[in-house]
This record gives sequence, C-alpha cells and structure tokens, in this order.
Amino acid sequence: MNSAAKFTACSDAELQVADRVGRLMQFWGFKRPMGRLWTLLYLAPEPLTAADIAQSLQMSAGAVSMTLNELNKWGAVKKTWRPGERRDFYEAETSVWKLVRRVIGDRELTLVREFSEALGAADSALAVADLDPEVRSFKKERVERLLELSKLGENLLSALVAGQAVDPAQIEQASK
Repeated sequence: MNSAAKFTACSDAELQVADRVGRLMQFWGFKRPMGRLWTLLYLAPEPLTAADIAQSLQMSAGAVSMTLNELNKWGAVKKTWRPGERRDFYEAETSVWKLVRRVIGDRELTLVREFSEALGAADSALAVADLDPEVRSFKKERVERLLELSKLGENLLSALVAGQAVDPAQIEQASK
C-alpha cells in the first residue's frame, strides 16, 4: 500500500499542536514552518512524503523542500527509503533532548565562546588604554567579571551538551 492510500489528513488538534510548536520555534529564532513541519512528522505514525506534508500543512512544494532541507541540517528530520518506492519519505528525530543539545552546542555555545573572546580582547585593550588609572581599574574589573560569567556560562553549556548535570546555582553565586 502506498503512502497516499495510508495517509490521512491532520486533525484540527494536530494542526493546533503543529502551530504551537511552530510559534515556540519561532520564539527560539527558527522559522515557524520548521516547527510545524517537524511536529507533523513527529505525530505521524509512518514517514511522510513531501507531497503528504504539503497537503497537510497547505504549503507549496518549494516551501516544503526548503523547510525539509533546513530541518535536515539541524538533524531534526531524516530521509528514509522504502523498497519499491521512488519518492523520498521523511520522519522526525524523536529525541527532543538530542535536538535541544544540538542547538545549544551549535548556536548558543558558539555565541558564548565568541563573547568570551571579545571580552578577553577588551580586557587586554583596557590594560594599555590611555585612561585615568581609577577609571581603567574600574572598567577592567567590570569586564573581568563579565568574562568570569561568560566562562562559567560556557562551562555550563558544555556540560549540558555533554549530558552532564548542571547546577544553575553556580550562575547566581558568580553574579553576586
């Protein structure tokens, strides 16, 4: 039996869930259709074709293709193959934690590391800046404090990505 024969349209409840996940992903800086499409695949009992997805979400074939490519880059969907079928089928990565860890590792951790590098450069520049010694000392102290927090954030995010326990109390203690 081919995909079209087994495929049933999404219920209103499924579309509402897909829309809510889309809105949540949009809040996190991703495109809303990415969340909607991933949710459709996540809720599907079997892999779907791009045509199935387009029909359910009322998206164009081009929009589905672009969204699938973006989700594939993040490891959120994978292409599957069925014997005797010429079309590609797609299924969702079902480990939400795996997806969150990948985003944190690829996006947030990179951002925090870049921030730490910029703070380190600022700290070095302040050491030789032509400023009143008291002002220089004050500014260096503040930048060094931000650098400590940044390094702590990097360590916490690295631990989180590695699946280790994270104690958020460290952030509160360091920021006092």
